[in-house]
Amino acid sequence: MAASGGTRAILAALLANTGIAVAKFLGFLVTRSSAMLAESIHSVADVANQLLLLLGGRRSRRAPTATHPFGFGRERYFWSFVVALVLFSVGAAFAVFEGIRKVRQPHHLEDISWGVAILVFAILLETWSFRTAVVVARPERGNLTWRQFVLRTRNPELAVILLEDAGALLGLVIALSAIGLSSVTNDPRWDGVGTILIGLLLGAIATVLAREMKSLLVGESADETDRSAIVEAITSTPGVASLVHLRTQHLGPDEILVGARVAFDLSLDAAGVAAVVDVVEEHVKRAVPSAGPIYVEPAESA
Repeated sequence: MAASGGTRAILAALLANTGIAVAKFLGFLVTRSSAMLAESIHSVADVANQLLLLLGGRRSRRAPTATHPFGFGRERYFWSFVVALVLFSVGAAFAVFEGIRKVRQPHHLEDISWGVAILVFAILLETWSFRTAVVVARPERGNLTWRQFVLRTRNPELAVILLEDAGALLGLVIALSAIGLSSVTNDPRWDGVGTILIGLLLGAIATVLAREMKSLLVGESADETDRSAIVEAITSTPGVASLVHLRTQHLGPDEILVGARVAFDLSLDAAGVAAVVDVVEEHVKRAVPSAGPIYVEPAESA
């Protein structure tokens, strides 16, 4: 996925969540709903997260240095991991705490109709943001289910935005239901229950994100499609006798380190091996444009 596509999804989410955060906080001031307050904090955390993702994208484009010869592509993974921590500590923890307090010390809501109107407005904005992320992610998703895509994609921004927006939509539905139940039953504790559920939802999303980003930070290989293409590109090159072993690792979403040990035809001299190595690198780059740097180590042919 091109960085521009991820940036488009981030900007759409940033614009939507800024408007939603303001609307939700106004809704809290009018209704005094703890679920509305929890959703306000949720949106503020989302805005901060989108700014962090933009920062990570910008820092990842820095040129390699002597201490970081492979560049800074993993900055995008690091800041996405920070996003998960922010979502958990700010969003989930606050919502659970506020929900428990509301259940223990309930108070009746005010001007519920305004709260409902604001939540409906927020749902419309969040739907637009989520749809933008879906449109951007669809070409990369291919035949994968959305769950598989989120768990397998090496593009951290799309995984974060898709999960955040899906969680935000579900959180808004929970807040709307909590306010509705509080009004229908005349029991404000439902508002607190809704707030706790929002906190648990945010905690679950943050846990999934943290786990996936940690794996990418530690280092993940190329996916099976790219790996198969790399193997085919190497073994189909004239002069290659066999592929002894292959190691790949994502240096960033759009950069794959490739290390291969290759057995060449015994008839080739040193110059011939060097020429075939150049062709191997060219074929790998053509098969998987994100491959690089590429290191080919000659091995004795069987």
